[in-house]
Amino acid sequence: MTGISPTPLHSNHREREILEELRLAGGASRIQFLAERLDVSEETIRRNIRSLEAHGLVTKVHGGVHIKDSIIEPPLHFRMNENAEAKRIIAARVATIIQDGDTIFLDIGSTTAFIAVALQKHQNLFVVTNAVSVAHTLATRNGNRIFFAGGELRSHDGGAFGAEATNFLRRFNVRHAILSVGAVNAASGFMLHDLEEAEYSREAARHAENRIIVADSAKFGRSAPIIIDDPAIYDMMVTDDVPPPDIRAMLERNDIDLVVAGQRRAE
Repeated sequence: MTGISPTPLHSNHREREILEELRLAGGASRIQFLAERLDVSEETIRRNIRSLEAHGLVTKVHGGVHIKDSIIEPPLHFRMNENAEAKRIIAARVATIIQDGDTIFLDIGSTTAFIAVALQKHQNLFVVTNAVSVAHTLATRNGNRIFFAGGELRSHDGGAFGAEATNFLRRFNVRHAILSVGAVNAASGFMLHDLEEAEYSREAARHAENRIIVADSAKFGRSAPIIIDDPAIYDMMVTDDVPPPDIRAMLERNDIDLVVAGQRRAE
């Protein structure tokens, strides 16, 4: 179940078909795939998606679309195109926090994938990750040592999860755990859409000296099904814009440093 709103009564047959294909695809799909599945032109799909987006049922991203507010998070390659510039800004700021030779954990999020790219000029990093994209970006570069969690890779994001991956993580203690989230709000703190990701993030936080949440400003005020942990266990949040007052108050209550990319520190 995706938990989306019912289709509007005036929605046409093609729009209902598109929503059904999106549900069958796990909540997200490329425009080309939808056109092939429904045997219509890509322009027809785009026209119907514009109508669905206007009614708040879907969100269009570069080359594709996903059901809005789905509890099934879109695949990684879709999320890489969402708020990409904000994620690059965050990644550049995080790269200034990480020093050559640091030990770090990077998770499966799209923002952490950008961070891996921003770290390509760093040297002698000791990187623990369960994300194949991170491992591929930083392996065999500048004396880096990459430790990749075992287990089956998930098809939609190339992440390794499960008991084997968690047990592997427990063997390490890193200086920085850099953790992405799906939502940030004043009531619940930091949230994710996926139970396995939340459990893995909790374990990573337990094995780090400094716990850094990375979240672009589009995540502010949103909600997701799973609260990762008590916000007070985290040390810092790096974002691209100053959060609204209620989220800033939540950060202050939990003694979480706020770092806004492009500023030294939010006051």
